[in-house]
Amino acid sequence: MFHPPSPLVSSQRGRTTRRRSIRGPFGVGLLAALLATSVLASCTDDPQPSATPTSSGKAATVSCAPKTVPPAITATDVDGADTSGTTVTLVTHDSFATTKGIFDSFTEKTGIKVKLLQSGDAGTLVSQSILTAGKPVADVLYGIDNTFLCRGARAGLFVPYAPAALADVAKANQLEPDHLVTPIDVGDVCLNYAKKAYPDGTPAPADLADLTKKAYAGQFVTENPETSSPGLAFLLATIARFGPDGWQDYWKKLKANGVKVDDGWESAYEGSGSFGSGTGKRPIVTSYATSPVADVVYADPPRTTTAVAVVPDSCFRQVEFAGVLRGTKHEAAAAQLVDFLLSPTFQQDIPLNMFVEPANTKAKVPAEFEKYRTPITHPLTLTPAEIEAGRDRWTEAWNRIVTQ
Repeated sequence: MFHPPSPLVSSQRGRTTRRRSIRGPFGVGLLAALLATSVLASCTDDPQPSATPTSSGKAATVSCAPKTVPPAITATDVDGADTSGTTVTLVTHDSFATTKGIFDSFTEKTGIKVKLLQSGDAGTLVSQSILTAGKPVADVLYGIDNTFLCRGARAGLFVPYAPAALADVAKANQLEPDHLVTPIDVGDVCLNYAKKAYPDGTPAPADLADLTKKAYAGQFVTENPETSSPGLAFLLATIARFGPDGWQDYWKKLKANGVKVDDGWESAYEGSGSFGSGTGKRPIVTSYATSPVADVVYADPPRTTTAVAVVPDSCFRQVEFAGVLRGTKHEAAAAQLVDFLLSPTFQQDIPLNMFVEPANTKAKVPAEFEKYRTPITHPLTLTPAEIEAGRDRWTEAWNRIVTQ
């Protein structure tokens, strides 16, 4: 998804101008993407599911499996293929950012050239790919996350493939049991606060529930879940934390306590919060567990301490995936590119370019990333099936609460 602060804005992944512009990045494109996928669903015999409560009150899940699963790409298929001279197209969201020349070593080793195609924010990326399912404009898709995974899988976007390096990926992040997609990076959307606003003796918020207390009235700004990835992740965090019977009451309390809702991450973090300087009127914002890293890395003038802190118990986990697109004419070459995306070479390039954690646990992260990141050991989560079943109803209910 999922992403981070100011410096990322100039390069960004839809994250407004770089990372998850519906992922902080995913911006207004998310609304268009949701509308597009809703229209798409209405034109097919596989309508978009709505959440229905079970006897326990929990939102029902849906099946994320495609109607037909194509034969999996095997190691034999890959090893025995002559792919030299092939060009594969990698389609990503606009927040995709890497070191220049990152694919050169891949090309030298395999003879496969990589063409990059960027396609809006994550929501737009998925909706446009669904419209061309089976006849893709690319060979590999990178950037679908757990909030859209079920939708993409149901639409039959991918060919199953299980890279050998999956053995080095935490089981908790392998959310697709049929290996339709491969985990590439992991990010956590969390409450951030400006340290300057809470000097010694002044308690900062410690969890989501604290935001409804009078002590934090008028201090919190978040993003619209219909137009922003971190905004959607925060809404999902409240559902995971307070449950299907409690999250709406929680939002009513937030509204009564003066929550501000901005369209996207940039306006919330840089505008209402003015993070880094600590001068904003809203010292609590929805951002990322890696915000402190970017705060230091891009500080001007340079400094060695971060002005931003993270609330670890507030975080919702986003996992981003890559997959071989069904209908590609270059399955073996596409699978090799997925292998490369999960390799240490690419994985170690991720942290300071996209400010997320590599999915491969054997990848080494840069020293400054290691020093300033906030490890999240117990993130809030919902399954891709739960998200797909409940998202539309949840956002509609959120809209009624916030706008009335």
